[in-house]
Amino acid sequence: MASEEMRAMADMLRESGLFSGSEINVAEMRENMVSMTAPMADHVTRKDFNVDGIPLCHITVAGVREDRGLLYLHGGGYMLGSLDTHAELMGRLAEACRAPVLGVDYRLAPENPYPAAVEDAVASYDRLLANGIRPDQVVIAGDSAGGGLTLACLLALKAQGKPQPAGAVLLSPWTDLTGSGESSRSRAALDPMISAENLLPTAKLYIGDTDPADPGVSPLFGDLTGLPPLLIQVGDHEVLLDDSTRLAERAVAQGVTAELEIYEEAFHVFQAMPGLPESGDALASIGRFFDRVTGVKEKHK
Repeated sequence: MASEEMRAMADMLRESGLFSGSEINVAEMRENMVSMTAPMADHVTRKDFNVDGIPLCHITVAGVREDRGLLYLHGGGYMLGSLDTHAELMGRLAEACRAPVLGVDYRLAPENPYPAAVEDAVASYDRLLANGIRPDQVVIAGDSAGGGLTLACLLALKAQGKPQPAGAVLLSPWTDLTGSGESSRSRAALDPMISAENLLPTAKLYIGDTDPADPGVSPLFGDLTGLPPLLIQVGDHEVLLDDSTRLAERAVAQGVTAELEIYEEAFHVFQAMPGLPESGDALASIGRFFDRVTGVKEKHK
């Protein structure tokens, strides 16, 4: 059963109308996402910099191990979001994983359609390795479109013959831009965060003339063999639920270790809401996964 906090937040999101409607106004949607931004905790340290035109941020907390790291790709339908909108979440991830987080401000659509985001994700991963972090000490993570981008990045690394990271964490990932999942219809009335009718129009702004079933934009349909372990978290009230359940099924069928966590009555990327009990549980699970795949034996306090 969902917590009272989860249900109250879902009701508030529905009543706000911020994520409802059938029209796509990119500028307004960007403002709405900014209005939902939670402040970063005082004990979290953030340093911004730019490498080869890609804005990045290094987020850390006391007690992290500098010999490993989390590469984070924010969500927002490939056209919203920034380092600022996701700094609070990245701070909690740094704490949960006891590892610094490298946030990536990849280029957004519609100004920069596919494959710009994938190129920036791969380049940022390359930067971590160039700085001396071993691939088996790196986990790539992302939410929503950032989750899909995480998987697309893994496929790109595989195609380029580059080493895979230790693992990947996908929060409510958007992995199927064809919109073929049944949950896009069965959960349409339940999801307070994503308008099902906007999925395909939003996808079009990102993919342009690319086939929506191309694994570069819909990694659900890619060859997943050889990918590292995956941790997939999703709520069962999401229109994107099937983007996660089908991914887990396909990954396991192709020999990839995939852990699927479905949170009862949870909405899209609930982990971004710091006051929810489910959010704390989800991040604790991410911390344990991070330790397992990077070979850390020490226990969390």
